[in-house]
Amino acid sequence: MKNFFNFKRISSDTFLITNDFGRYVFLKKDDFFSIVNENEVKDSELEKILIDKGFIYESSKEAFLDKVQYYMKDSKQFLFSSTQLHIFVVTNTCNLQCVYCQAQNGSSIPNGFMDKTTAKKAVDIALQSPSKDIDFEFQGGEPLLNFEIIKYIVEYSKEKAEGKHIQYSIVSNLTLLTDEMIEFILENNINLSTSLDGNEILHNLNRPMKNGLNSFQIVLKSIEKLRQKGIYVGAIQTTTRESLRYAKEIVNAYVDNGFSTLSLRALTPLGCASARWKEIGYSPQEFCNFYKEAFLHMIQLNRQGIDIKEGQARVFLSKILYGVGSNYMELRSPCGAAIGQMAYYCDGKIYTCDEGRMLAEMGNDSFCLGTVDNTYSELIDSPRCKVACKASILETLPTCSDCIYQPYCGVCPVVNFASYLDVYEKRPKEYKCMIYAGMLDVIFNFLHLTEEEDTEILRRWM
Repeated sequence: MKNFFNFKRISSDTFLITNDFGRYVFLKKDDFFSIVNENEVKDSELEKILIDKGFIYESSKEAFLDKVQYYMKDSKQFLFSSTQLHIFVVTNTCNLQCVYCQAQNGSSIPNGFMDKTTAKKAVDIALQSPSKDIDFEFQGGEPLLNFEIIKYIVEYSKEKAEGKHIQYSIVSNLTLLTDEMIEFILENNINLSTSLDGNEILHNLNRPMKNGLNSFQIVLKSIEKLRQKGIYVGAIQTTTRESLRYAKEIVNAYVDNGFSTLSLRALTPLGCASARWKEIGYSPQEFCNFYKEAFLHMIQLNRQGIDIKEGQARVFLSKILYGVGSNYMELRSPCGAAIGQMAYYCDGKIYTCDEGRMLAEMGNDSFCLGTVDNTYSELIDSPRCKVACKASILETLPTCSDCIYQPYCGVCPVVNFASYLDVYEKRPKEYKCMIYAGMLDVIFNFLHLTEEEDTEILRRWM
């Protein structure tokens, strides 16, 4: 009986095993050592599960590979699409002064606004992507400061779409929202995403306005105006050192303000976050303790009939529970740099991804694919596209290929380069790696110890 899996001991008598397709099984110690030693599995029902999920096989290797190729196709389905996410950085100016802003630090380039000539060329390149379904995401700085260019891009791209379906979204702090903007957003079915870091004190501490006004209250008023028009608003949370003490309070703030999804996001060591790490940063273990407390509090609220989901867990659970790879750009192998997303900067330069342009704002242009004067094919054929792709294939990375969490994880060549001046991580099992592993520990320990009704809660999150 041949075997194919990675493993981790999660208790004195239990092992977790996973395979490249994202299937998982919890095994008692005796059963684990039986399949490790390629002995017969005594429990016939367990044996069937292990065969069905691709952990063991009696056939030839060729027959086994012929069977599991479909599992692999499901888990890597994002590779059958070309660049879908196109990020338009319409300005790098902002009216907030967030303590962790990834987009700028003291050495960033002067503030700029995308003009119509640049916007038109950027749209033309985005529409060259072979994907029929594409996403246009408007970012900043604060993108509402250049709303006229957002309107121009939406209107021009609709004229030129030629059979493509374009979904538009704006990532905004919502403090500059006007009634005119709301009407345009409604007419064009534009999605909105904002930031809410917790309760009023914590949010205003992390995300102060340059003019001294209360950003928390302004954001909530804008959200309410949008909801009254039937416009859905998503929100993300960013965790600072100050946030760590308020896991339950952050969850409660989302529930109290009418959100059904909360994505608990760790700091990325780019921009201001990198420069102020000693002040606002933390260790991976500190974040994972915070994540566990918030996650379990959400589960408890769900048991009470309150609908609140953890957004990062949903990405992981797509593959854990259903074997379907999510197109979340960082949690895939290879990552989405260029082949899944591109970032069109306000000055006309084009980057592999959002993180690539953030690194550029720190003064490092290493992930620039070209400019709006290039073609889509030239950008995809760029050596920098190929390097980012090669550096993020987990199955080929020594410290990732045999990791229990390899099927669910991802690496960021940009963050590696910012940390080590190399697209490959020089000191494995550090910040990002340990954070993702810790989050997955929380999820799998919950799946192992929970009753079926609680597992059903996680299924409902999907």
